[in-house]
Amino acid sequence: MISSDLHEAIRLLRAGQLVGIPTETVYGLAANALDPLAVARIFEAKNRPAFDPLIVHVGQRAELPYLVTSIPDEAQVLMDAFWPGPLTLVLPKSDIIPDIVTSGLPHVALRMPKHPLAQRLLQSLPFPLAAPSANPFGYVSPTTAQHVMDQLASKVSCILDGGPCQVGLESTVIGFADGRAVILRQGGVSQEDIESAVGRPVSSQTSQSRPAAPGQLDSHYAPHRTIQLLEHGGRPTKLALGETWISYLPKPDAFEALAPDGQVATAAHRLFSLLRKIDQQPGGVVWIEKAPESGLGRAVNDRLMRAAHRA
Repeated sequence: MISSDLHEAIRLLRAGQLVGIPTETVYGLAANALDPLAVARIFEAKNRPAFDPLIVHVGQRAELPYLVTSIPDEAQVLMDAFWPGPLTLVLPKSDIIPDIVTSGLPHVALRMPKHPLAQRLLQSLPFPLAAPSANPFGYVSPTTAQHVMDQLASKVSCILDGGPCQVGLESTVIGFADGRAVILRQGGVSQEDIESAVGRPVSSQTSQSRPAAPGQLDSHYAPHRTIQLLEHGGRPTKLALGETWISYLPKPDAFEALAPDGQVATAAHRLFSLLRKIDQQPGGVVWIEKAPESGLGRAVNDRLMRAAHRA
């Protein structure tokens, strides 16, 4: 099931099948984005609600005129700065994009992944790929091929192994209001870098019960154990029997640290693997210290807050 055979993955995708693919952010569950039946298989395999739109992955910018009807100037600036990379842009869709991809919304979320194997795959196909994270809906995102195998083995035709994901968090999602960029989901490109590229402060609208873009649901990326968050620098006053504490920096009495080297990029890279690890341990509440609220720390804390949210 886990494979390094790019040609087999291409064959299966051309046949309308589902393939787990590596990106620099997380592993995706991919299908032909222009085939409504193939896209429907993604929703079925993930048990994903139909109101939650998908991200479409492209191999080159030359595809965009066929997929969208307009591109704001700030979108061009952001593509110049961050594509290929962990940045998704929400743009007005053309009629070639099936409504199932966008959950009936008039805009489509587009990304050009940086992972070399994903690039080779996309550039070998005559269509873009719809590819949300390759995990059951709402659960922790996968950052290795084995994570996909553990949870979706019976629902995918193959899993293309590209090694552990370098970034480890999903892409930043950007929408546009009157041509001006708005952050819809914090992710692998920091807010500071977005603001530097466009030359102004950028607002953030990152949570909705009826999402306008992928990754906006209040509860998401959640392990089965209950998560309680601590502010950065905080620690639990007392751990009850069976409870676990994950610190940000290494602490003698913590189960593990999000950032053993003190780097927020390390916390981003380790986060989902660590959430999966604690789910394999018996016990009750898991206390997790948040990252600093700057740079990639915003995206780490965004995922932690969604993981801790209980409807």
